[in-house]
Amino acid sequence: MTTVELTRFHVVPEHVERLLAARPAMLADFRADRSGFLGARLVRLPGDEWLDIVYWRTPEDFADSRAKGANLPGITAFFEAIDHVVSAEEGTTIEDEDER
Repeated sequence: MTTVELTRFHVVPEHVERLLAARPAMLADFRADRSGFLGARLVRLPGDEWLDIVYWRTPEDFADSRAKGANLPGITAFFEAIDHVVSAEEGTTIEDEDER
């Protein structure tokens, strides 16, 4: 089982390019600085909303990441493009990727 972070957020249209441009550096910072980071998927939703699905090895890895916040430039740049967070949840996968 994998811990999953689900964050839904709003981005004003004029900041979408900035968000997408910041994404690679944010992911690179996560890979370099966040123990247990397994990967992420960014989903564009209707109404200027987005869903970031982030996979963590354990709940503790996710908690440690949250405690660090926007501690690196790539992460800060991504977060600054977000207008506001709509919701944030944590879950656990039931099946592995290859079981779908």
